Amino acid sequence: MTKPGELESKDRAQWSSERAFVFSMAAAAVGLGNLWRFPYMVGENGGAAFILAYLIALIIIVMPIMMLEVSAGRLAQGSTVHTFAQVNRFGKFFGWCVVALTAGITSYYLVITGWTLGYAIDAWRGNLRDFDAFTGGYNSLWYFLVVAVLVVGLLIKGVKAIEQFSNYLMPVLILTIVTLIVVASRMPGWAEARQFLLQADFSRLTDTRLWMFAIGQAFYSVAVGQGYLTTYGSYIPRDTHVPRACLIVGATETCIAIMAGWMIFPFVFSYGLDPGEGSQLAFSTLPMVFQDMAWGAPLGILFFTLFFLAAFSSCIAGMKVVIAAIAEEFDLGERAAVFSVFGLMIVLGTPSALSFTPVELTVAGMPFLDFMDQFGGTNVVIASGVIGAALFCWFVPRERVRGALGVRTTWWEWRIYTVGRVLPFIVVAWLLWTLL
Repeated sequence: MTKPGELESKDRAQWSSERAFVFSMAAAAVGLGNLWRFPYMVGENGGAAFILAYLIALIIIVMPIMMLEVSAGRLAQGSTVHTFAQVNRFGKFFGWCVVALTAGITSYYLVITGWTLGYAIDAWRGNLRDFDAFTGGYNSLWYFLVVAVLVVGLLIKGVKAIEQFSNYLMPVLILTIVTLIVVASRMPGWAEARQFLLQADFSRLTDTRLWMFAIGQAFYSVAVGQGYLTTYGSYIPRDTHVPRACLIVGATETCIAIMAGWMIFPFVFSYGLDPGEGSQLAFSTLPMVFQDMAWGAPLGILFFTLFFLAAFSSCIAGMKVVIAAIAEEFDLGERAAVFSVFGLMIVLGTPSALSFTPVELTVAGMPFLDFMDQFGGTNVVIASGVIGAALFCWFVPRERVRGALGVRTTWWEWRIYTVGRVLPFIVVAWLLWTLL
């Protein structure tokens, strides 16, 4: 039995190498966090101004917390609940809150991944439709159920299957995005997109709402505050240099997110569409593009197939967080935990699926899925990341984290603990200032 703050290490399966961890972690977040969510957040929040705020938040706040969460998972060698439970008495409750947040996010991830699967199938059939036509019936619900079954099928095979899937996915995904950017650069809307993405309106940086969305997206992009990092970190090999691995993952996530903007917005402006379209931006824009292009059919097949695979990897990671917690805390076998979480996802995800069917389920005047994303994907993710970092930095001895980081100098340890300890006070001060 360990004392609070002294995270217990136990035997656990491992990624085969640091490279395998990097590929798997990048694949986990890159699918929906960057290809789907980042472009639509940029479109809704001022283009270049949002990107600048995002980069500042990522470098100053998010990367240190990312390294901290991976290190904590590496120390504890267990699920998110197991890791936080060893910090203090409040930790176990908070760990379950993180798992609940991840379950909620994953439930609507599965719906969006169903859209990508449906579009991939339509592309192969040569019948790409616009978003309204695609969701005119119950496609969102049926494809959601299919994706949930496919994710369960892979998760039953364990960590090695996730690693192999990620190793093949990432290089092909990047190559596809680069190909589509080259095509986009020849569109008439390229100049307007360039201005939108590069020329910031600095007056927008005084908008606290923009900063809130930018920080939330930075947390979301690298999966901070959602249990992914502690769970994936628990499988990390002993010789891994955690800051280096996290910097590579963070840089990869950011590059792909920005590239996704350069891929989508030239088409948006070329066709006179609204960049603030919302969560269905990629699904409203690209089908029109592929239908009109000379090589649109094969490019549509390639893009939506890989979009599905990338989104699929996000679902795998999210469900893995929940499965690991349930398996360890309730002493269930892996298969029993997988099927338990499958049932939970069906219950939680069905309302999001129904929001884009004739039922049109809404909350606060917006589709249920959009409400879940804007509330859980921004406000709650930020709160989760800040509270988790504070728990680790105030209750776990610094030398323990330094050892888990795999570094000899105190630079990274000092930076991590400075951010983790100070950030809660900054957030509280910010909230009071905005309220008063």
